[in-house]
Amino acid sequence: MKLKHLKNIFHEDLDAIYGEDEVDSFFYMLIKDYFDVSRIQLATNPKYAIDDPERILESLSFLRDHVPIQYIIGQTEFYGLPFKVNNHVLIPRPETEELVERILKQTTNTGPIKILDIGTGSGCIAISLAKHLPNAKVYALDVSEKALAVAKQNAKLNAVNIEFIEADILKTETIQNLKFDIIVSNPPYVREKEKALMKPNVLENEPHIALFVKDNNPLIFYEAITHFAILNLVEKGVLYFEINEYLGKNMIELLHDNNFLNIELKQDVFKKDRMIKGIKS
Repeated sequence: MKLKHLKNIFHEDLDAIYGEDEVDSFFYMLIKDYFDVSRIQLATNPKYAIDDPERILESLSFLRDHVPIQYIIGQTEFYGLPFKVNNHVLIPRPETEELVERILKQTTNTGPIKILDIGTGSGCIAISLAKHLPNAKVYALDVSEKALAVAKQNAKLNAVNIEFIEADILKTETIQNLKFDIIVSNPPYVREKEKALMKPNVLENEPHIALFVKDNNPLIFYEAITHFAILNLVEKGVLYFEINEYLGKNMIELLHDNNFLNIELKQDVFKKDRMIKGIKS
């Protein structure tokens, strides 16, 4: 079957769901991953054909059912690095890349430092920081054994040493009596009432344990991590969060009430309150 014909089938089936440009993107990602055929190669050889279209047609079925393309091919890119992903971990977002960028720009100490990533998921934050801060000792914590298995694969894939910890931050007060220079977290922060705003590919596939919190206690993880940081950051250690865009003022109050200094609330590229930083007093 000619790939050009397959591409037409993709558009016929999926354009109404995703739009023409995104379907193009999906198709080219799949033929590159499955057949090592690039967009340019197909453009220069429109008669390119494959013997067995079963795998790509199966992917078409998954896309029709709103399965994310990253889960279909089992990988994605974050901060210029490759990451394996499956339905036990969230697909890393561009907003989180902005958080990593901010930490790297503000971490000028070239000496040895300790960093803890809480709720590491795929390991994207911890691994990206470890890759760009070679003098840092990076720790990564998650409650999910299956998520940690993915993160460990990604650490190996990106040739970094991370110490992984399986623990529930809601029940954890200390870790090996360590003190950290930086604690960072992108914890669950989507309120249940905000589910209606989310796309089916997220709701039906990504792990809810990593996404949602109860409407009546949306800061549950932020409060626990802030209290943990008070005990486990060094003096003038830095706490970074990715946050719910609607709860920026609440987060400022939380850090202020716990005596954090130099609190900075920053917007992401979409002009939404997304990152907050505080320094332990």
